[in-house]
Amino acid sequence: MKKMVLTGIREMELREVPEPEIQAPADVKIRMEAVGVCGSDIHYYVSGNIGTQVVEYPFAVGHECAGTVVEVGASVTRVQPGDRVAIEPAMTCGTCDQCLSGRSNTCRNNRFLGCPGQADGSLCEVLVMPEQNCFPIRATTSFANGTISEPLAIGIYAVKHSIAMKGARVGILGMGPIGFCVMLPALEQGAGPLYCTDKIGERLELAKQGGATWTGNPDREDVVAAILDQEPLGLDVVFECCGHQEAIDQGVRILRPGGRLMLIGIPSVERVSFQIEILRRKEIHLVNVRRQEGCVQDALDLIEDHRINVDQMVTHRFPFERTKEAFDLVAGYRDGVLKAMIDFT
Repeated sequence: MKKMVLTGIREMELREVPEPEIQAPADVKIRMEAVGVCGSDIHYYVSGNIGTQVVEYPFAVGHECAGTVVEVGASVTRVQPGDRVAIEPAMTCGTCDQCLSGRSNTCRNNRFLGCPGQADGSLCEVLVMPEQNCFPIRATTSFANGTISEPLAIGIYAVKHSIAMKGARVGILGMGPIGFCVMLPALEQGAGPLYCTDKIGERLELAKQGGATWTGNPDREDVVAAILDQEPLGLDVVFECCGHQEAIDQGVRILRPGGRLMLIGIPSVERVSFQIEILRRKEIHLVNVRRQEGCVQDALDLIEDHRINVDQMVTHRFPFERTKEAFDLVAGYRDGVLKAMIDFT
């Protein structure tokens, strides 16, 4: 089969490798149909690492994916050949203290697709995954939308672990894919007003079309002053979705006393800081969001029941052979890109 691998910083090659085979009774072999380009993939592409997770070349990234089942192991009952599936990329053990306490997203023995030292990613023609990681999707659901269920599950999880959304004053800083995947379930649950910021104008326009009350570009205006002018008491919750220090600082400043700052973005630096006087005097609650736990089916239900529309998120499409072009586009934040999708057919 063909597999796209990183071979160095901003370098990748399409290689011929042996097709993986079913090894365990619960294994499922899947033909890839679509893979989304995620921000974490770009970290590995441009930096070769995320913190202590360092790429050893060659290595395939990719974890947002959907495909068609071609073969199943002897014990598999959840899916059968021909089924269309979205894939949960986190392969958890189910037996450690974290899994047993309902925190499989911090599983001690987690193996995550496209994560160095854990598992090769989904930028390949065929993938083998455990049955528990395969979620059937309807014939009317596009493979691209099945793929979007992965980041959407993160957004749903973040919203779930924040505050009640009904009537909440919400800020989302960074309207990339994760920002959108927070906005959509927040609005579906009755959030409002909702304030969004980003440095890419096209993303702000999509956010406005998607239901944002107000949008602003921090490179062009004082977004803190603009938001507080409309909400002098401050916001109830802010979702920081870009991993930038300036956004963290803005989030602290626009929150009301007792407000909650949800940290979702992955910083490219080793440390971030907080203006402790403001943080302490306001008694701001900090919550880190680590991927998601148990929200994939919720994400698919929102999509397939048409309670939210994720179609506008995919702004660019590339065939598998042009994956590097997709990565360069996303890494350079060019052409108003929101989500680039790799299509295999």
